[in-house]
Amino acid sequence: MKFNVLSELEYDVDLGGTLILNIHALRTPAQTVLEESLSVEPYVKVEELFPADGESRLVRLETTERAKLKIKYQALVDTSYKLIDAALLDDVPVAQMPASILSFLYPSRYCQSDKLYRLANNKFGDIEHAFDKVMALTDWIYRNVEYLSGSTNSQTSAYDTVTEQAGVCRDFAHLGIALCRALTIPARYFTGYSYLLSPADFHACFEAYLGGQWIIFDPTRLAPLNGMVKIASGRDAADAAIANFFGNISCGRIKVDCQLAEENFEPLHYTGENINGLAY
Repeated sequence: MKFNVLSELEYDVDLGGTLILNIHALRTPAQTVLEESLSVEPYVKVEELFPADGESRLVRLETTERAKLKIKYQALVDTSYKLIDAALLDDVPVAQMPASILSFLYPSRYCQSDKLYRLANNKFGDIEHAFDKVMALTDWIYRNVEYLSGSTNSQTSAYDTVTEQAGVCRDFAHLGIALCRALTIPARYFTGYSYLLSPADFHACFEAYLGGQWIIFDPTRLAPLNGMVKIASGRDAADAAIANFFGNISCGRIKVDCQLAEENFEPLHYTGENINGLAY
């Protein structure tokens, strides 16, 4: 499917500083960037960075003066996905996992799977099939955590979300990741643009490594699974933050949009019987 994505950001910079942005659509075998542009006003030095893991596209902006930066990114992106029979999406033994997957088994800053081991195994440990486990914990998050804008901040972790039982998409994703890892299922953070998300914003969900595939899950149920344009993935939001500031910088305005660029879109959610997993 083709999507037009847009992000407009404004930042107030006092006495200079450096800003690292992560807003570009990722180039992957399943996602082709057909057209894109980035504009920055006033002119400042802009440098594209290429992280070694290939899971994000960063740009670094540097200014030595006081400035009000206006940044606009837009792209036409062609995404594809595959549906995989859930029966094939079972556990991958740790002894057979590629080395690149192992880091997504470990606790991380926002996903303290070690602290949630007992909860995860008491609630979901008796479920035999790995895909069914992830479906069950995703449904549990949806039913037990209230989506509440402004209820959390950049310090909120998966453990905090269990305690507070409220959060936003980032917190839902962190909790899903932590519970998966506690069940020895590798999981990673997914951030991107999302079609039909209301209100429009950057969106976060997660992917679980099942049957040798990264399968997407969204505990918020706020947008169709096949309407995502990927920006980045990582162990948690610390690896896939939209922006990092170095200096006296504050965010003034953010506008995000994702629109369908073709016809015949059929929203896909995990509902009903004979469910297939969706992999980008």
